[in-house]
Amino acid sequence: MWLLFAILSSVFAALTSILAKVGINGVDSNLATAVRTVVVLVMAWLMVFITSAHTGIADIEKKSWIFLILSGLATGASWLCYYKALQVGEVSKVVPVDKLSVVITLILAFVFLHEELTVKSFIGCVLIGVGTLLMVI
Repeated sequence: MWLLFAILSSVFAALTSILAKVGINGVDSNLATAVRTVVVLVMAWLMVFITSAHTGIADIEKKSWIFLILSGLATGASWLCYYKALQVGEVSKVVPVDKLSVVITLILAFVFLHEELTVKSFIGCVLIGVGTLLMVI
């Protein structure tokens, strides 16, 4: 099931980029990010209540709260930078650079989460990096 959701995620992310580039025309990037965030917020809480997940709020531990908040701040910073980049750059160049997050994530997962960095993963990271470079020059 994870693969299906991962593929759907990539499809929606692609749509996000195209829809955002069209929608951001003539709109301040920070305002556009705020509008997007409100929509995501409403959608996420709607899913929480539809699935009755709200009953688990009291069970969230302090450490989880801290890291979820930090993750939210990182997401917010990413979105603000992404929308500004979309506003001033071409989607076909912004998106590949944004997807360097795959390489950075694998490195951070190796350093902080002690996940294995296999030869295959390393080669994939190099290819993503080279592919990104080719797409933006």
